[in-house]
Amino acid sequence: MTKSDSKADLVATVAASYAARPDVTADDIVALVSKLRREFGEPEQGSVDARPPAHGPVRAEPAIPIEKAVTHDKVFCLCCGKGFKMLKRHLGAEHGLTEAAYRAMFGLSEDVPLVAPSYSNRKAKYAREVGFGKYDRGEASAGRSETEENQSIS
Repeated sequence: MTKSDSKADLVATVAASYAARPDVTADDIVALVSKLRREFGEPEQGSVDARPPAHGPVRAEPAIPIEKAVTHDKVFCLCCGKGFKMLKRHLGAEHGLTEAAYRAMFGLSEDVPLVAPSYSNRKAKYAREVGFGKYDRGEASAGRSETEENQSIS
């Protein structure tokens, strides 16, 4: 590895760590990278506006391999590598992404779970035990006695 490569890696590492903070804007990151490049004596690589516009969804490099992102007890965020039972709240709060945008960013199909399988199974088991999904509103009102209907009206 050359000195130039190690400097570029160092700039990338510092910028990535800084970008992980929730209070940092894209402009702050660009300013930091420019400042670090000047400090390390690296040449500027042109402005962000000089790049041609990207067509289609932006594909990101996952923090961990996609195959290892879903375990029995956790689902790992491909943006930052942290593990959760459910990703939806984390994606919105930390990365400003919807589930659809996250799937598009990493090319995930609809059958890739964003909820840990053990958590999903536990919730489904509870719902079956309680009887959710078995209530038929048409039959329930027909089977009620007259006194029950009068009590519900008053």
